[in-house]
Amino acid sequence: MNFPDERSFNRWFIVISCLVVVALVLWNTSIFFQSLKEDERAKMNIWAKAQQELDNATADSEIDLILEILNNNTSIPIIHTYADGEVAYTTNIDPAITQKEKRLKKYLNRIKDENEPIVINLGDGQEQYIFYGNSPALNKLKYYPIGLTFIGFLFIGVVYFFYTTTKSSEQNKLWAGMAKETAHQIGTPLSSLIGWTEILKDEKVKPSYIEEIEKDIDRLKTITERFSKIGSAPLLTKTDIVEETHNAFDYLKTRSSNLINFQLIAPEESIYVNLNQQLYSWTIENLVKNAIDAMRGKGTLTIEIKQDKHWAYINIKDTGKGIDKSKFKLIFEPGHTTKKRGWGLGLSLAKRIIEEYHRGRIKVAHSEINKGTSFRISLKKV
Repeated sequence: MNFPDERSFNRWFIVISCLVVVALVLWNTSIFFQSLKEDERAKMNIWAKAQQELDNATADSEIDLILEILNNNTSIPIIHTYADGEVAYTTNIDPAITQKEKRLKKYLNRIKDENEPIVINLGDGQEQYIFYGNSPALNKLKYYPIGLTFIGFLFIGVVYFFYTTTKSSEQNKLWAGMAKETAHQIGTPLSSLIGWTEILKDEKVKPSYIEEIEKDIDRLKTITERFSKIGSAPLLTKTDIVEETHNAFDYLKTRSSNLINFQLIAPEESIYVNLNQQLYSWTIENLVKNAIDAMRGKGTLTIEIKQDKHWAYINIKDTGKGIDKSKFKLIFEPGHTTKKRGWGLGLSLAKRIIEEYHRGRIKVAHSEINKGTSFRISLKKV
């Protein structure tokens, strides 16, 4: 058994064990409740017989035992009525209830639902009724299973939360480790390329060739810096979001197909936000590449910058295949992809960069199947 399987087994074993324990306790509580209810019924039968004996007693009858039985009930609420429903007397009921006819009637209807009445036969066809409710102890026990069930599910929730956060933490460490290792691996050949570039300059190679090589070296440096920042808090500086978006737009436009119609709509004035330039350009790049894939390499891609009093908004719109509304949140999950070749990390990284590192927001603002999608990035102005 591998470690993920073992952790999954342990998680389900704990959850199922909790459910079994809760079920057993509820079952035993139910049995105990019914047993107490039957005991109270037996006591009330004895109490009703004692009441009947008292009603039939004469001046010469011994009633000491009868009175002791009647006075022994100090917890079970009783309403003694005549055959026509008129209340004869009450026992163990709050005076605030007995002193108001409507409240007493309502209370009587409630205890009728709790227990069947006991009939007292006085002879000559005369009957009286003993209505009684559950004792306070029995009422408390009735709510015990609800509390226990709540505690059981709360514990299961804690276990589930623990395992999901642990899993998420492990994934974050794994991605951060992979990113830093990638940056390290790129760094070695990058240093070598810089050295070879200097040699080519000495060899009087055509300057335009060297210039193109240096552009790719600068690009590799940017990629290395991006990967090295994953897993650690990046440095944010006050930056003009309009200028940075222009830079990212220009770079992507020159390196994309001529079949893509790029449009940039931005205000003339500067809009300042706290930004990490490398990570922001990476986010724009991921969203633009995602849009180009959705359009299958042909269509119109529009980047629009707006603002209000507190926020700057960057909208990336395409004319691609669109996204089903049920997947608006799912597409930001790590590993989710509709491509045959892909890790499903682009949008997940974009979400992490914007929301965790820049304290902003990113979402699917609008999408229609076969008409296109609009992503929105929201960053706090400074």
